Parts: sequence; C-alpha cells; structure tokens
Amino acid sequence: MRAGLKLAIYGDFGNFTLRRLAGQPSNYLKQDAELFAKWKVDGLKFDGCYAKIEDMAAGYVAMGRHLNATGRRVQYSCSWPAYDPHANFTVLARHCNLWRVYADIADSWRSVLGVFDYYRNASAHIQPVAAPGAWNDPDMLIVGDFGLSYEQSRAQMAMWAVLAAPLYMSNDLRNIRPEFREILLNRKVLAVNQDVLGMQGKPVGQVQLPARKALHLERPRVEVWSRPISPPGSQAVVILNRDDNGGPVKLSIALKQLGLLDSGGYEVEEIFTNRYYGFMSPDDTFSCRVNPTGVIMITAIAQHHEKQARVLRARPPVRLTQI
Repeated sequence: MRAGLKLAIYGDFGNFTLRRLAGQPSNYLKQDAELFAKWKVDGLKFDGCYAKIEDMAAGYVAMGRHLNATGRRVQYSCSWPAYDPHANFTVLARHCNLWRVYADIADSWRSVLGVFDYYRNASAHIQPVAAPGAWNDPDMLIVGDFGLSYEQSRAQMAMWAVLAAPLYMSNDLRNIRPEFREILLNRKVLAVNQDVLGMQGKPVGQVQLPARKALHLERPRVEVWSRPISPPGSQAVVILNRDDNGGPVKLSIALKQLGLLDSGGYEVEEIFTNRYYGFMSPDDTFSCRVNPTGVIMITAIAQHHEKQARVLRARPPVRLTQI
C-alpha cells in the first residue's frame, strides 16, 4: 500500500452496528464495496454485531471478493473469529488481511493478560496461518491511555511486536505523556513487529518461581515468548513477568532455555534499554532483572553467515556478567 496517511472505515456484516446504527447485510455487500472504493477508502474494519454466526463464513468471504473486484487495494479486517470459535483460519488467511481473534480489549492490565492467555492457549491453532498480508489481530494498543503502568505498557508493546500484531493506537495523541510516546516510537521494537519474515511468535517456555512463603501461594509464571526474525536463524525474545507485586525477579537462564539453539551463536541486545550483551553461544547464561508486570525484550541475531561472522570478529567479544 502507498505510504502516508490512510483512510479507513468501519462497517458491520449484521443489520446493526454495536451502537445500533445501520449495518451492511449480505444483500448490500457489493454496493458498499463499490462505494468504499469510490470514496478511496484504504481499509475496512468489518464487524459482526447482530449477524448470524452461521452466515459469517460466506459473508466475510463475499465482502473480500467484492472489495477485490473494485480494483482498489483495501486492507480488509474481518471479525469472524471474534464471534465464532470454530472459524476456519485457513479460509481467513486466503480472504482477509487481518482478523480479530478475541474479545474487545479494555483499558486494563487484566484485559491485556486475557489476550496473552488466549494467544498462549490457541498458539498451535492460529500461529501457523500468520504470514505477510494475513495477521491475527489481538486488538488495539492501549499504551498511553489510563489503565496501564509504564512497565505494563512496555509489556503490551513488546508482546504485540512478538505476536506480529497490527498496531492500532487507541490513545489521544494530543495529550500522550512522553514516556508512553517513547514506547510507541521505539524503532527497534517496531522493527521486530514489522520484520520482513512476517512470522508470528509463540510461547516457548516458562520459569517457575519460588512460592511466597507467607501466603503459601505459587507465584505467577515468568513466560518466555519468541519470534523468528531476519536474518534467518535470529530470534526476538520476550521474558514476561506476570507477578504484580514485590520487586524485580532475578533470572539467570542459558540461551538454549530461551529457544536459542544455533551453534554459531548470537549477538544479543536488550532493545528497550539498548543494552548490548555481545556475542553469546547457546550454553552461555543470560542474566537479567524483570520488573513486576514487566518485560525484558532481546534480539538475538544469528552469526552463522560468513558476512556476519566477519563483522563479529572485528569487535572484541563481550561476555555477560552476573547481576
């Protein structure tokens, strides 16, 4: 699609939208697609309020076909899976550019955690279909609104990047605080999100923490998520601390426990803080502190290509020291 400001529009496959405005039932799909093209619309968000679930498979496919017939390139966002847990993701990937997979996000950490849980539980089903031009959509970024702390905002941004999620902001850009603006404009995180391989990440493990002795409760998981990025063999890794009280969690983990197994080794960097860890092999230990409801996000660039190896040999190796 062309660079610059885009025009997107909202529609609904049912008789009414969520606010009871007029929808776009099936007998008007062709007419509406042609109207959107006449208006030079660049994107369509096609909701499913007040529509019959049994009609969605045919209806969403038909709207995509009508949009294509106009000859205008329109980014087509479907909502079929958000209403139908049995939606066919293979069909979605053929006919839609992105599709909402879960409930509407709310301005709260609890809601964001719900999205993480959905992606973890559904990963085997939805991750393989994601590819350039076909994206699972977890809904908007709420970074810069009111419900997330600074750490939680970094966590959402990091996870949306690893999940190859479409990035739609819900905040008021006129009044956004500088620290949240910095999160949203982090070029290295955005580069992970926009990586040319277009591969969605997935959970690769978790770290079980000691119990809280006073309460005799098991502490929440520290989860590890990973996404392949370019050049081939490289990974972006997010370590997510789901605990919501106390201080930072101190971790020392071998790279191979993070799913980094390339014997050629990696150049490792934490991309929120720009901390460069240098060359590390799969058996080397990565040590960090992860704040409550926060993340550590690293890129591990594979060094098995000769050109990369020459660059690596030109700089002294840096070994991680224990915290």
